[in-house]
Amino acid sequence: MIIIGIDPGSVITGTGIIEISGNKISLLEFDTLEMSSKEAMSDRLKKVYDFCISKITKYKPNEFAIETAFFGKNIQSTLKLGQVRGAAIVAAKNYKLRISEYSPREIKKSVTGNGASSKQQVLSIVKSILSIKEKPKFYDASDALSIALCHFFCISRNTLYPVELKNKISNKTGWKEYIDKNPGKIINKRT
Repeated sequence: MIIIGIDPGSVITGTGIIEISGNKISLLEFDTLEMSSKEAMSDRLKKVYDFCISKITKYKPNEFAIETAFFGKNIQSTLKLGQVRGAAIVAAKNYKLRISEYSPREIKKSVTGNGASSKQQVLSIVKSILSIKEKPKFYDASDALSIALCHFFCISRNTLYPVELKNKISNKTGWKEYIDKNPGKIINKRT
């Protein structure tokens, strides 16, 4: 199974593509589309649509997951985000993909165990789960991967995880070991 995750943005849109095969979860690609805020919104929407279509045709995903719109104080930003989401969703619909939507809090909780995790914490866990060595240029790419992972975890809830994957993501058995192996990734806000 191949899952594409989309982190929609009117200036930067991220994609993350993972593959589940038997006992293994693998990274296929993460990428970002960078646009200028000075471009007409209609031009940016076309770019987002084309970007999503290019990823869908290249990787032929079985599942499409996208972050839901959040309601901020700036109504213009919220409206633009809704338009970007629409362009990505239409791209997925044109390929008859099933579309699943997850809130930012739901995504963070499924990946890190905490719905209020920082982008750095999400990146750290995503890199660990997918054995990524390099840091993405923008958090939008790691956020897109976390959306794809969230979708996988949600559709897998009622089935048994492969033992290797379960040990890698389990909050009960894996966190202490992960922290012991990665002491430099702990952020101490008390200082």
